[in-house]
Amino acid sequence: MQRLRNSINRKLLGEKMEISGKIIELLPVKSGQSSNGEWRKQEYIMETETQYPKKVCFMAWGDKIDQFNIKQGEPLTVSIDLESREYNGRWYTDVKAWKVSRDHEKEYNSGSYLNSNLQSTNSDDSSSYDGGEIPF
Repeated sequence: MQRLRNSINRKLLGEKMEISGKIIELLPVKSGQSSNGEWRKQEYIMETETQYPKKVCFMAWGDKIDQFNIKQGEPLTVSIDLESREYNGRWYTDVKAWKVSRDHEKEYNSGSYLNSNLQSTNSDDSSSYDGGEIPF
């Protein structure tokens, strides 16, 4: 089991994970208060423009929301981190953006929209747990 866990960690940490596509929806900014202070997040829906388009919900936290300045309809390449956690016997997976690139036409047109296999154990929920109630 430890060998499998180490293999997964190397795979996730050693590869750059990116998704490319067009932003089809911006969800409202959510904010709240936790034991660590005030927090703010915004979720976005991206659709890949490949033979079999996929919709992916990703989020930006805090100052990254203003820094990224993501607009509906624009094509982007987003560098992401994946994180899962268990709460009350269920698993939740976050897709967190840490970098947004608007200069991706060469890479995007080649069909390389995903540098890693991304499969969520709970694709219908990308909520974040901040120590209080889960907002859904």
